[in-house]
Amino acid sequence: MAVVLDKIRDAADRVAASHGLDVVDLEFTGGGKHRALRIFLEKNAEERAKLAALALIPAADSDGQVALPQGVPAEALSGITHEDCALFASDFGTLADVEDLVPGAEYTLEVSSPGLERKLLKPADYSRFTGFLVKLQTFTPVNGNRQFTGRLTSFDGLRLTLDLAAIQQKGKAARKNTQASPTVELDLANVEKAHLVAEI
Repeated sequence: MAVVLDKIRDAADRVAASHGLDVVDLEFTGGGKHRALRIFLEKNAEERAKLAALALIPAADSDGQVALPQGVPAEALSGITHEDCALFASDFGTLADVEDLVPGAEYTLEVSSPGLERKLLKPADYSRFTGFLVKLQTFTPVNGNRQFTGRLTSFDGLRLTLDLAAIQQKGKAARKNTQASPTVELDLANVEKAHLVAEI
């Protein structure tokens, strides 16, 4: 009785779309009675734009960056509320039971936003979050290093540029990232995993 994540993702996408939401990521973990299906949601682009237009999210500053009073760019926020999560969980839970998407023993359904340190999973994420601090790990070393933290300054669909001077690094990390150039260019295909770094 294997869990088919593609079927779960398809069902989650359908339910999310009916609520003006997008599925950012999903995970299925554990075994036996400790299985958990985690679904991370955000408002879709149209709904996030509406929130910004209604001034629920402050307008862009002179640099074109939309920022909250604490300095958190609005684009980093999912726009998700507890009510959104509850409505999605109710509808998706019913559909999952009817379609028997998670066969076998019971499981826990957890629905939330992806958080301020959300994963970057697809090329569109790198375009959307250009200008943000990012921490990433590569498959193969670049300049003798596999882990980088810096500001994502550009992304052309295949390659990304990180400004490594954008952060204060300490100890071994500072020595590791000391290079002739404060920037590094990486192929997206070489990025094993990446996530935003919260700037609060």
